[in-house]
Amino acid sequence: MAAVSTERMRAGPASDAVIGNVVWVAPKSLWTSMMIIVALVAGPLTISWDAVAVFACLTATTICLGHSVGMHRLLIHRSFAIPMWLEYILVYLGTLVGMAGPFGMIYAHDIRDWAQRQRVCHDLFAHRRSFFQDAFWQMHCAVELRHPPVFVIEDRVARDKVYRFLEATWMWQQLPMALLLFAFGGVSWVVWGVAVRVSVSLTGHWLIGHFAHRSGQQTWSVDDVAVQGFNLNRFGLVTFGESFHGNHHAFPQSARLGLQSGEIDLGWWFIKLLERQGLASGIKLPDSVPHREGLRLVAKPHAHQRTPGYGISATRV
Repeated sequence: MAAVSTERMRAGPASDAVIGNVVWVAPKSLWTSMMIIVALVAGPLTISWDAVAVFACLTATTICLGHSVGMHRLLIHRSFAIPMWLEYILVYLGTLVGMAGPFGMIYAHDIRDWAQRQRVCHDLFAHRRSFFQDAFWQMHCAVELRHPPVFVIEDRVARDKVYRFLEATWMWQQLPMALLLFAFGGVSWVVWGVAVRVSVSLTGHWLIGHFAHRSGQQTWSVDDVAVQGFNLNRFGLVTFGESFHGNHHAFPQSARLGLQSGEIDLGWWFIKLLERQGLASGIKLPDSVPHREGLRLVAKPHAHQRTPGYGISATRV
């Protein structure tokens, strides 16, 4: 069966999303382990109200503005457009989350998205294994597919000197932050502003991915794909909209993830703020992007919850 291609993942005649080996990735594993160990050991020893406040503020800023808006909706999906100076700031904040550099984030997202769009895919891409095995796989390993697709990043991003620098130094980008925190708050601010923040961000990202691909509220379904997305409505606020993953599977190019009334999407609010300031344009919404083949509405919202994209019938598109 021929594999489906996506924008950056070009499938060939032999491309396969199933056959491959899970391998331990030393840099990724050691980085994750170091951050978690420091957080678990030094976190309780250095806890203070001001350190926790620094942790909360930096986590909210890097996850919302950096990861959700800058890396995910902007760099990966191009759901809206902003001036380059502002794009650099948001992607830099996303790099500070501590998951990867710009190219690494694009690849990690796109290979998973490509695999999930096939009829079947490897268990790692589907989060199909047990809780603890999936945790180890996602945060310490990767799949080496025997016949992977060809990964091609658009020239505008691949040749960008700022992004190339961030990609080469993404782990080291925590150092300026650590020095600044130490200057203003000492060791406790460094522990909570770097180690605890990165640990919580990495673990939280995996947790949302684990549960949002297994079960939850489902408004939309996509036929003939290996993995469905689900909404984790209780976590919309703390994930800045990223937990509405069923909505994202339905409309991956949409800048808005919380589509129904009550689905709080702080990342979308920030994009709307940029638009009001004249800094964001070309914002994509469900009604303005091509609908995925096989997309079906499986649970109609209430009348007062109608939002862009709900003009789709409950039958196959």
